[in-house]
Amino acid sequence: MTYKEWFESHASKHTVIMKKLTHLSDAAVIEYFRFENMVINEPTFCLLYRSNKKCHDTKELNCYWCACPYFRFNDEGIKQVDEKTLYSLCSIESKSGGQFINGTTIHQDCTGCLIPHNEETLKKHFHRNWRITMEKAPCD
Repeated sequence: MTYKEWFESHASKHTVIMKKLTHLSDAAVIEYFRFENMVINEPTFCLLYRSNKKCHDTKELNCYWCACPYFRFNDEGIKQVDEKTLYSLCSIESKSGGQFINGTTIHQDCTGCLIPHNEETLKKHFHRNWRITMEKAPCD
């Protein structure tokens, strides 16, 4: 699956959930996307939910921005770096992020970064239309 295919699939799942939550306040929507609730109420949203496993090692995890608004990708490649193709990166160059290099490919490694899963950050930049957030990512 390409980044673009995953992104579109995820956007569709996100839209379906948001249509069910129109009666909730923004704060309640944010709470709804907490990992513990999502595992129970939206088990198909993430493959990791099947095994009750988090993508990041943290006590509190909010899944609203599962696809981080700072993550940039291009399935054809962003640029060449020392004979390798860079396919993804962090637009804010989070100090908690890194790179995964495999052969001739370079991908962003976000496993150490919790910025998009922090509810305080989410509250500051929340928008009910997930795609708007992805297209106009805030820079903290």
